Amino acid sequence: MPSWTKEELSKIGLAEELQVSTLRPDGTFHPPVTIWVVRAGDDLYIRSAHGRGNGWFRYALADPRGRIQAGGVEKDVAFVEPDDDIHPALDTAYRTKYDNQPPAYVAPVTDATSATATFRLDPRDA
Repeated sequence: MPSWTKEELSKIGLAEELQVSTLRPDGTFHPPVTIWVVRAGDDLYIRSAHGRGNGWFRYALADPRGRIQAGGVEKDVAFVEPDDDIHPALDTAYRTKYDNQPPAYVAPVTDATSATATFRLDPRDA
């Protein structure tokens, strides 16, 4: 399985926003959606601020392949639901990284609903 390079982890992890595109059934990509991304160790994570009902999240559940772009890096990824034990670290990562944003923007990605709508981004071969 491919892994992130140190440079990719750094660039994507430091990016303020990430563009995520999910696959349609015909193999083409949906238009990208702008979301926040955080790094925890050597992994990258994204959350749906609107829970599991958000369109892009539902598409990623249906087909866990997609593409991201952030920090000058464009990469094909797999969307993987992480173990529950990572959520406290992700809440802290979101609060730390986005502490310059209004609390009303950070709360929807650090609440119990968003924790159930989290993906680890694993790099994959195109």
